[in-house]
Amino acid sequence: MKVLIPGGLRSYTERSSVEVQGATLGAALAELDRLYPGIRFRIIDEQDRIRRHIRIFVNGAQARDLALSLRQSDEVVIVQALSGG
Repeated sequence: MKVLIPGGLRSYTERSSVEVQGATLGAALAELDRLYPGIRFRIIDEQDRIRRHIRIFVNGAQARDLALSLRQSDEVVIVQALSGG
């Protein structure tokens, strides 16, 4: 499936989108980390939850559950929230 990578994480992938496989969102992110070591930790915290400043959308709908089933035709978009003062 196609995964769109936000600018803040492109230092891992060196591109704006990548192709991964996985039956669930968690499996797809694990595959992303296998291909680009260290990227998963920037997306998923130590409690195996999506980090507070990250939003993940699957086919335009926000995904909050790593057990969400995916199809190879799905599009996953990772978004980083901006903060500051």
